[in-house]
Amino acid sequence: MMLTSKPVKGEEAHSLGLVDAVVAPNQLVSTARQWALDILEHRRPWVATLYKTDKIEPLGEAREIFKFARAQARKQAPNLTHPIVCIDVVEAGVVSGPRAGLQKEAEDFQKLLRSETCKSLVHIFFAQRGTSKVPGVTDLGLAPRRVKKVAILGGGLMGSGIATALILSNYPVILKEVNEKFLEAGIGRVRANLQSRVKKGKMTQEKFEKTISLLTGVLDYESFKDVDMVIEAIIENVSLKQQIFADLEKYCPPHCILASNTSTIDLNLIGERTYSKDRIVGAHFFSPAHVMPLLEIVRTNQTSPQVIVDLLDIGKKIKKTPIVVGNCTGFAVNRMFFPYTQAAFLLVERGTDLYLIDRAITKFGMPMGPFRLADLVGFGVAIATGMQFIENFPERTYKSMIIPIMQEDKRAGETTRKGFYLYDERRKASPDPEVKKFIEKARSMSGVAIDPKFAKLSEKDIVEMIFFPVVNEACRVFAEGIAVKAADLDIASVMGMGFPPYRFVTFIHRGFSKSSSCFKNLLCYFDQGRNHVLG
Repeated sequence: MMLTSKPVKGEEAHSLGLVDAVVAPNQLVSTARQWALDILEHRRPWVATLYKTDKIEPLGEAREIFKFARAQARKQAPNLTHPIVCIDVVEAGVVSGPRAGLQKEAEDFQKLLRSETCKSLVHIFFAQRGTSKVPGVTDLGLAPRRVKKVAILGGGLMGSGIATALILSNYPVILKEVNEKFLEAGIGRVRANLQSRVKKGKMTQEKFEKTISLLTGVLDYESFKDVDMVIEAIIENVSLKQQIFADLEKYCPPHCILASNTSTIDLNLIGERTYSKDRIVGAHFFSPAHVMPLLEIVRTNQTSPQVIVDLLDIGKKIKKTPIVVGNCTGFAVNRMFFPYTQAAFLLVERGTDLYLIDRAITKFGMPMGPFRLADLVGFGVAIATGMQFIENFPERTYKSMIIPIMQEDKRAGETTRKGFYLYDERRKASPDPEVKKFIEKARSMSGVAIDPKFAKLSEKDIVEMIFFPVVNEACRVFAEGIAVKAADLDIASVMGMGFPPYRFVTFIHRGFSKSSSCFKNLLCYFDQGRNHVLG
């Protein structure tokens, strides 16, 4: 429980010896009162918890348990010290007695309390709980309207994931596709998402049947006349999205929320052909949508506060952490992190090994490096989103030809089992020596020469060169008013991109003063010598 922060329910707590008895709620006070009287009158023994030893294994066996626990903690949380401290404290109590354990706990707790990891995690804890407070929206006294039915356009990876998240929280969902084949595939993805929960023991077969019955597949807009919200989740094509939103205005009721799951396209552009611009909002989920905890709610200058309040309520009900952001290319998360991949390409073309970059970034605490991430999202999506940023921020984008060259070799990432990595039938990634020739060709097309300094970068330098341009972009996002609070951007980084929550104080507040000359040169490239490094 201590290592995973996982709570347990009453019956399990009883079997573990954490509680003395489990009774019905209406008997709790009377039972507790009777226990107190029985103890007072010596009808029931009273052994202080501190001295209970009946659940503790013999010393030799206990030491083996501690040894195993340490190995697991180091494997699962290699960058954290506090899980090891927990184990050390418990071991001290078992080996040297309860008072020695309490003494060590008091001493070690004080050290952890002053650590940068503690400060970072406390910051994230409160920041997460503050995302639903939006000045000028949640302080207007508006109550969320009841959303009884939701329609989703597009049954691809994102659409099916969003549908899964909604039906898991008992929302009836209509899934629309353009033809029978795509519709069957979309419903199949939702079924597979739910079956995965059944296999893991998180859902019974009876609950599966009840949940999947909330999903209805359609090929037209006929059943949209009574929906309360529509979420568009089609490919990133501006003209197609404009046509869809114009159609939705005709077929949906006047109160219906018109939401787009676009990850980068300006909502004003999407809603250009519609009249009810106060109903248009971004509902940007992250893939896989039924798993990832963040919901980016994107508002334009015309989006109604009522619509935002409604979406905040839906986010809470489907167990997402919502952040409300302004409208711009890439919104908050993708806007902040577009330099993440671009900096990686710049380093590779100047001589840094791409697999070393990915290793350094994952060792730092990210779920995966920028090249493994590019494989996961697919080269088509990477090119489409990259073009948005090149078009809107030409003065600070790096135009690498590596991915277009790899596409000529029929590589598209994980879906084709070939990208920056090779993938076996279990989707396990392994480095591909052939990638070097694509990098060399891109180098020659860009007219870039290998710089010996970049070929010998330390892991610390790599981390700084990849992430500090991200911090810089985050400062711009905040300065432009896209985010209401700086803390919202921290939550967006953690829940949208997997930035390690324990790194904030160490990395953001202290790292820049120690950054390398290579990194400073890189920032000059991205910022064209402007004087707003780190805002």
